[in-house]
Parts: sequence; structure tokens; C-alpha cells
Amino acid sequence: MIRSRSKTEMLYCGTSLLLVTAALWTTGDGCWGTPGCQIVDLSHTLDTESIKLPFFPDFHFTVLTQGLQPGGFWLEYNKFDTPEHISTHMDAPVHFFKEGLKLHEIPIQRFMGPGVVIDVRGKVDRNVDYRLGVADILRWERIYGPIPDGAIVFMWSGWDVRYPNKTLTFNSNTIEDSRTWHFPGFHPAAMSWLVENRNISMIGVDTPSVDYGPSTNYETHQIMCKANILGLEIVNNLGLIPASGSFITALPIKLLNGSGGLTRVVAMFKN
Repeated sequence: MIRSRSKTEMLYCGTSLLLVTAALWTTGDGCWGTPGCQIVDLSHTLDTESIKLPFFPDFHFTVLTQGLQPGGFWLEYNKFDTPEHISTHMDAPVHFFKEGLKLHEIPIQRFMGPGVVIDVRGKVDRNVDYRLGVADILRWERIYGPIPDGAIVFMWSGWDVRYPNKTLTFNSNTIEDSRTWHFPGFHPAAMSWLVENRNISMIGVDTPSVDYGPSTNYETHQIMCKANILGLEIVNNLGLIPASGSFITALPIKLLNGSGGLTRVVAMFKN
């Protein structure tokens, strides 16, 4: 049985991860400003075509002012209305766990850490409902070593090339019916293994959900959130960063009582 982590434990964990983050910058994984440093945007652009689960409300963007003003200067400002879980976004633990951290409660040091990219594209080519398993994690570790503390573990399925086509992203001609969805995700057993055996900060996927398309009880979400681990969904450009050696920053909006929110995800690594 997976033991849930309390908010107090996660605040302590956040302090520990801050030390890990500082160490990573000292050793060069945070390479900003150094020769050969590459920076990759792992986020999709937010607009009216952005992917979300069909039962969430639509995104709306309204221009309030746009033009030359009487004083001769240009002025432009807008408003937007959006669900929390749309485009590239973060799931806060409270999303599937009543006692989990809300978005504004998450220690800021939890939003950064070493990147781990597990490539399952070949398996997804053979089975669109493939779920990243413990064997995939162990295979990665045999090549690159143990997953580091505070890691952000990504499943790279290659699904981002389907974005923003909704039919292709949900792999269904009737996306309003969740029983017809087919896309890969994390296996609950893999999520449990990470909780029990590694000290990760979050997981991420390039699909609409950390659970695979046919899921009906969102078991991976439940395990993830009960352990107060964060989830990134609809991530972009994982093929542009290394399997190991990147430093990830994933900053969501600081939404009071949020169950999740829009997130800008950036990877840095030395070429």
C-alpha cells in the first residue's frame, strides 16, 4: 500500500530538494550563461485550439483595448478565461487527493530538478495504449544510473506531433466519449515503484493525461497525488532534450486553491 505524504512532510521535502537544486547548479547541470548551454521550451502555446479534456469549459481570449491612444502612444491589453487543466499544465496533488497540496501551497523549489526522459516511442508504435512500466524505468537506470533525487520523470511517447489536432490527440473520432480514448501514459505499478523507491518531484507526459486513454479510475493520478507528487501533462518537444543531463524548470501560475494550472516548462542542458 502506498502511504500518503502529509503537507508537512512535503514542505520538509521541498527544503531538501532546494539543497539538491543548489548542488545541481554548482556542478553545472543548471548551465545558464555558460558556453554550449541549450534552452528548450517544453510548453505548447495557449490559444483557442489548445487541448483539454472535452468536459472542461472552453478557453476564451478577448481584446479589451488595442490601438493608438489620444496621447499618441500604443496601448494593448486583453483578458482570458480558462480552465486550469488545459494545454501544458501542472496537476497539483489536491487534484485527486483531498489532503494534497493546492497549487499555491507547493514549495517553489519543487518546480525544478534534473530531467529524466524515458523513450517509449517504439512500444507506443506497436500499442497506442502502452503504459510506461517498471521495466522501462529500470532499463533507463541501467544506462544512466539511478534516477536522481528531485527528478522530473518524463514519458516520451512522441504524441506531441499530434497536437493540436483533437481527433489525433485523443485517438478517437468521438472525443466526447471518454470510453473511446486511446493514448499512452504511466502504469500505476510504475508510479507506485517511483513513490516507494525514488525521491522524485514530478512526472510528465506528452499526452493529455498521466493515465492512459482507456483508464476509468485514474489510478496513476490517485497514486501520484496521494504521494504529493506533481504531474505535468501535454508537454512538448521532449525529443529535443537528452535522456539524462537536463535541468527542468516548470513554473505554474500561483493560483489560490488551484487544483492545477498553466505551466511554462523549460529545459536547460549543455550541448
